[in-house]
Amino acid sequence: MWELYIVRHGIAVDRGTPGIPDDERPLTPRGEKRMREVAAGLAALELPVDRIASSPLPRARRTAEILAHGLRMAADVEIAAVLRAESTARDVAEWLGLQPEAPLMIVGHNPTLDELLSLLLLDDPRALRFEFKKGGVACLRRPSSDGERHVLEWLAPPKLLRRLGDD
Repeated sequence: MWELYIVRHGIAVDRGTPGIPDDERPLTPRGEKRMREVAAGLAALELPVDRIASSPLPRARRTAEILAHGLRMAADVEIAAVLRAESTARDVAEWLGLQPEAPLMIVGHNPTLDELLSLLLLDDPRALRFEFKKGGVACLRRPSSDGERHVLEWLAPPKLLRRLGDD
């Protein structure tokens, strides 16, 4: 088994902001600051992340860039179209099944990530009533063979991760 880190993008400009189409909404300055603090908290945990894959949308891509910088990763953030807001949890799960056996962090959107967590843990995208906070992170152990389910190692809201980075 190996790790999968699921991250919801940081605080973005509100949907419906005049002049900014939904697919182009960036992180707010507060969202960028908070994601830097989340990244510091994740760095304190010394996560073994080999790759970060992100939705191509600006709010997710910038979140992933901040995390990669905070984790001092040498590799560039990978863009994965399957992590776009309109993808289904099953689409993402299929894509995950094709990824190499190495610790992976993905950055995307709700409701897909909520449903993905439920799908990976309970084999049903609607079985778990859960909502990722913006900047929240879940760590799962990925199965090493077909038929095994993912195991939830931990789940952290952004506030907790920001506090870890304060130490």
